[in-house]
Amino acid sequence: MSTSNQKGGMRNYSAPLPEIFPPPESHRPTLIGEKYMVVAGHPLVAQVATRVLEKGGNAIDAGVAAGLASNVIQADMCNLGGVAPILIKIADSEDVWSISGVGVWGQGVDVARYQERHGADMPEGAPCSVVPAAVDSWITALKRFGTWSFSDVAQDAIAYAEKGFVLDYRTALAYTLMGDGFKKWESTTKIYWPNGRAPVEGDRLCQHDLADLLIRIADAEVGSSREEALENARAAFYSGPVADAIVRWVQRHDGWMELSDLESFRNQVTIAKSYKYKEWLVSTGDIYCQGPVLLQALSILSKFDLSRLEHNSADYLHVIIESLKLAFSDREKYYGDPKFTHNSVEELLKETHIEELFEKINWDSVLPDLATIPDTNQSALNIGNSLARKHDTTNFSIIDSEGNTFTCSPSDTIDGNPIVEGLGIMVSPRGVQSRLHPDHPASIQTGKMPRLTPAPALAIRSTGGPDIQVMALSACGGDVIPQGILQVFLNIVEAGLTPQQSVEAPRIATLAFPDSFFPHVHDRGRLHVESRVDQSVRADLANRGHRIRVWPEYEFDASGTAVVLDLKPPSERGRVLAGAADPRRSLYALGR
Repeated sequence: MSTSNQKGGMRNYSAPLPEIFPPPESHRPTLIGEKYMVVAGHPLVAQVATRVLEKGGNAIDAGVAAGLASNVIQADMCNLGGVAPILIKIADSEDVWSISGVGVWGQGVDVARYQERHGADMPEGAPCSVVPAAVDSWITALKRFGTWSFSDVAQDAIAYAEKGFVLDYRTALAYTLMGDGFKKWESTTKIYWPNGRAPVEGDRLCQHDLADLLIRIADAEVGSSREEALENARAAFYSGPVADAIVRWVQRHDGWMELSDLESFRNQVTIAKSYKYKEWLVSTGDIYCQGPVLLQALSILSKFDLSRLEHNSADYLHVIIESLKLAFSDREKYYGDPKFTHNSVEELLKETHIEELFEKINWDSVLPDLATIPDTNQSALNIGNSLARKHDTTNFSIIDSEGNTFTCSPSDTIDGNPIVEGLGIMVSPRGVQSRLHPDHPASIQTGKMPRLTPAPALAIRSTGGPDIQVMALSACGGDVIPQGILQVFLNIVEAGLTPQQSVEAPRIATLAFPDSFFPHVHDRGRLHVESRVDQSVRADLANRGHRIRVWPEYEFDASGTAVVLDLKPPSERGRVLAGAADPRRSLYALGR
């Protein structure tokens, strides 16, 4: 058969160029695999996770290895002395487990005592320090759901800390920018600006004290069983010389912490909170974090038929914004450590409450900020701009061939607290997310968790058989975290975009509520919109009353998102996995 008239490849001889294939649907391809899929906050972290998976570890082993590596490679965004909230799903189970990943306030502090010592301020350093949670998060995940030892999963992190790694441009830039915050602390500067200047691309970063600490924990991993050995590894951090050094530092610098606070600390391990949106059961942590903002926003949006609205049109974005504002309003009114507030996600997701919130939304105008909070509380929450600080996080998500899933947002940035001499870590400054108002659900109190911003999500769709379709999402960016996750999820479920299109799509973020970080700045009515959202849509939103500030394309602060998922329901032939990495950050996808 003659091929002279056939189209395809280079067989179109009638044109200088074939012009057959359309332009790419996204800047990066959606990665496809069968054995595993990893999307991590840095390419080196993604490589660490894949090495574990290639050697037979499951997604939990790979997740802990990635978390420890993040604490080294992304020390600008997270810390071994910081926070690490995790969601986990084990193969052939519909249960989604939450590891809280945030520490608690130490002995002897409450709002009154705090104000006696520091007034209305929350100084940097020990006064905002809570018990470090990340080490317990990693070991708890490994002990309950993993298969490897701590020593094995920590090998890459130890090597990168001890021998160092070469800084890429964006990581070097992060240490340059964050230097404005940490260069006043000699213990931090000598590690991260070792040459007396900001680092540049190509410099090598070594963290010898951090390597020694990881080795100390790994060396303590001995016992008659795997569980006992992991408990002994954990004890090497939460008791003995390491714990003593942490407590001495906190007490010496005007904070609150006793040795018993560390020795008794355990992250909460519970079945995650969830809401079923269409066919997907979406899970997050409890109201000790802002994760349920995602669930509440979805519950309100379920009252609309988003499939009938043009994607990212003014109507579509308006109902998303208003639903988020109502969910964030409830966050201010109800969210805090549930052991102290006695509020519950279940109450907030009751049909009567969902209907009450839904009925507040008007198509033609915007809701006032904090619509569900009495006006008498708003003035106390509106604090000036001048004291605002910059905070951030990183994130990663992993699925293996069996369907084991791990998604996490480790955090506490290098400019949040000084490094403790000899340990190579900071003591979590997450207390900046607590409130200096005794009636606020997130107020300061001994043994209470600050209300945490990092909050991964995990969605499952039952296919009627033993296998379950999984979607794991994570994000960074403070109060924008649940907003980024919501938009990516809807881009996939409602708009039918590919995973990579979904993380690249233009994004919005409402800030119509008090910021989570001290001093809880409230810039009333502000709506950030990336410039790729059409000008006519922005004008329409402005006419409805949204106070718009335009972000540039692919804005860093619009939340760096990661998604890994079963592209179709698993079958006896295996899985088809997909991964997508947000170009707004240094996120990177690897799969096979």
